[in-house]
Amino acid sequence: MIQPKRLLVVEDDPGLQKQFKWSLDRYDIMIASNRSEAIAAFRRHTPSVVTLDLGLPPDPTNASEGLATLKELLALAPNTKVIVVTGNDDRKNAIEAIALGAYDFYQKPVDPDVLNLIIERAFNLANLESDFNTLQQQTSSSEIIATSPQMQTIIRNVDKVAPTSASVMLLGESGTGKEVLAKALHQLSPRANHPFIPVNCAAIPESLLESELFGHEKGAFTGAVSQTKGKVECADKGTFFLDEIGDMPVALQSKLLRFIQERVIERIGGRKPIAVDVRIICATHRNLQELIAQNQFRGDLYYRLSEIVIDIPPLREREGDIIVIANTLLQRYCRETQSKPKRFSLEAIQALEGHDWPGNIRELENKLKRAVIMSSGHTIQPEDLELTPPVDKTNPLNLKEAREVAEIRAIKRAIQFTESNISEAARLLGVTRPTLYNLIEKYGIQHSADDQEE
Repeated sequence: MIQPKRLLVVEDDPGLQKQFKWSLDRYDIMIASNRSEAIAAFRRHTPSVVTLDLGLPPDPTNASEGLATLKELLALAPNTKVIVVTGNDDRKNAIEAIALGAYDFYQKPVDPDVLNLIIERAFNLANLESDFNTLQQQTSSSEIIATSPQMQTIIRNVDKVAPTSASVMLLGESGTGKEVLAKALHQLSPRANHPFIPVNCAAIPESLLESELFGHEKGAFTGAVSQTKGKVECADKGTFFLDEIGDMPVALQSKLLRFIQERVIERIGGRKPIAVDVRIICATHRNLQELIAQNQFRGDLYYRLSEIVIDIPPLREREGDIIVIANTLLQRYCRETQSKPKRFSLEAIQALEGHDWPGNIRELENKLKRAVIMSSGHTIQPEDLELTPPVDKTNPLNLKEAREVAEIRAIKRAIQFTESNISEAARLLGVTRPTLYNLIEKYGIQHSADDQEE
């Protein structure tokens, strides 16, 4: 049997309490008349959705008690969907409540059908967030967090390629998560129970890189006081990840090519070939085709390493990923620092989406770690992230605002396309002429009317 959804109604008017009970009977309703009752009920039952009258006693004409209740509820559980109910002339406080983290607001008098719809949407969103958090915990082994179409395609390709032995070349800007994908390829492969050995070619001096890769025998050079295995040999039966392969010295590229072709290595100072079974994954932020043209990278090595090429888009091009990744990392850093759960303000979300992210996910991680430490409240603000909200508001989060932006854009395009022929523009938009005139007047769209009947 499906349990009814728990709904906390915070309302001091006895008449409205009765109305809520019969009109919201699909939910398991708890009624609270004041702030203390609301907090006590919330602590006991932890409902995912709350309706809150801002005009709570002791002063029904002042929203301060209602706002204080809202702050305390969100401090206890930041992901709670709080729907504030206000009077007709209380829009200012409703907007303040949204800024504090309320999910939505509804103005009295109460229309049961409309309120039911808002509440049901809130429960659906709460369930989606809960399912997403559960899924993230279950799939945390690969650490791939993505919802954008581009990254979903890459994840599907990783699933296809991982079980094979094909060498993979990962291309993308610094900080896009190339090593995370390399680890995912390893974890999803038959080699998952064997070593994953990474080497950053750009971080090791050229004079030491060969020894780091292939190892050396005792006495092979000054300071070689013992036999040492190289990273390639340590990765036997597992995966060998060469990060920043574009920075590998040309002289060493030929030795790497020989290993790939023959699958044997010789330690520096050694004479005995050693067979090694590894899968090779490479990554670079550099344009290897340009390096090949400049004779800085061997073309034959490139073709050996790039049986499968995966091009990872920068964070700014991953539609929707910024907020998903930011929310996941925010909760992770809160747990790691033993901080109370925090959430982003609307302004912080707009700042995150408006930033160009030249450092990609690595830069995002840096900003979020700072924000968790420096923020004083339960809500992350743009200044905590050291970001500025964009002046351009053409990509709003509010559905009503988003719809208006889309309508304005479509109307302007239709008018321009028809050279201000309103009848033809209305036909293209699929509305009547009077409706289009009303929309033009509503949005204050300038046009040179050439309304010809046909």
